[in-house]
Amino acid sequence: MVFKSLRRALGVGGPTVDTVLDGPDVQPGGYVSGQVRFAGGEHEVEVERIVVALQTRVEVEGSDSEYDATVEFQRQQLTGGFRLAPGQQHAVPFQLPVPWETPITHMYGQRLPGMTMGVRTELEVARALDKGDLDAINVHPLPVQAAILDAFVQLGFRFKAADLERGHIHGVHQTLPFYQEIEFYAAHQYAGKINEVEVTFVTDPHGTQVVIEFDKRGGFITEGHDSVSRFQVGHAQAAGVNWPAQVDGWVRQATERRGWHF
Repeated sequence: MVFKSLRRALGVGGPTVDTVLDGPDVQPGGYVSGQVRFAGGEHEVEVERIVVALQTRVEVEGSDSEYDATVEFQRQQLTGGFRLAPGQQHAVPFQLPVPWETPITHMYGQRLPGMTMGVRTELEVARALDKGDLDAINVHPLPVQAAILDAFVQLGFRFKAADLERGHIHGVHQTLPFYQEIEFYAAHQYAGKINEVEVTFVTDPHGTQVVIEFDKRGGFITEGHDSVSRFQVGHAQAAGVNWPAQVDGWVRQATERRGWHF
């Protein structure tokens, strides 16, 4: 009896949980769906709840250091409390909303290096959490986002890196506690004026705010706010716009405002 109690305390022979996604490919504003399958172990347990959540890794800047942290940004409780008998099997379907501001993990058909995004499942028994593995999802850009990113490439910009920064952009309404930066090396026609460009999308059901920041001399300029330009684009504008010409106009408008004439 003492041995069985010890095994239970250590979680040995306890319930198992497995999450099966209907598919890993999603877009901001959509849903990730699937089933949480769980089975009783060697003894009866009182399950307090089962939860699914979206998680990602973000870069956090401290006073004198930088580090990565896991951030949960969407959560859905699937069950309340129930009794799970030994060997008993169940499956609970779910449809978890993907926030409009969710960063993209894929661009030009390839995964962006360093982007980690997935669904984590939690089964709670006696106030102890059993956190399953992170089931990866692939967040593809919305049509308007894809059109803008493709325009940068058509203009000659070269992808450099992408990361997630914890915090909020000045003057921009955000619902998530972080934002994505997609960095490009400047195209040759802008050489000598700008070296790199950072692009951020802050999206809602109506459209996306495109935030562009320019690096003129090897470090992103942060004094004041006129080094950052913002442009509002509706989802319906994805088609019917000459996006290379539009993005070129954005770059020239923003740089000429600071006297960086080409």
